[in-house]
Amino acid sequence: MKENVVKSKSFAFAVSVVKTYQSIYNNSREPIMSKQFLRSGTSVGAMIREAEHAETKNDFRHKMAIAQKEINETIYWIDLLKETGYIPLEEHENISRDAIEILKLVTSILKTSKLNQ
Repeated sequence: MKENVVKSKSFAFAVSVVKTYQSIYNNSREPIMSKQFLRSGTSVGAMIREAEHAETKNDFRHKMAIAQKEINETIYWIDLLKETGYIPLEEHENISRDAIEILKLVTSILKTSKLNQ
């Protein structure tokens, strides 16, 4: 069976998000931005998992579009947390790189899905 790359990458990303959230919260007690980051960052993989068992092609595209919006929102929170000093530059670069990779994968999947419509 072929590995689902976006599924495995989004799960690994969610694990990184949870660990980064824990670090931010434990070190800074920043509850608002870090919680938004946690919610959007972990929902990406959840939406990809939901899309995996979509009832129709339209349902699949809808769920993947939500995943695309969530990863884009997560990139916003990652950048804001860096600019406000809650995450260090190196950690920002690593998690941002992973988020952009997932965004590109999801966008590609959506484009292909729309072409095959």
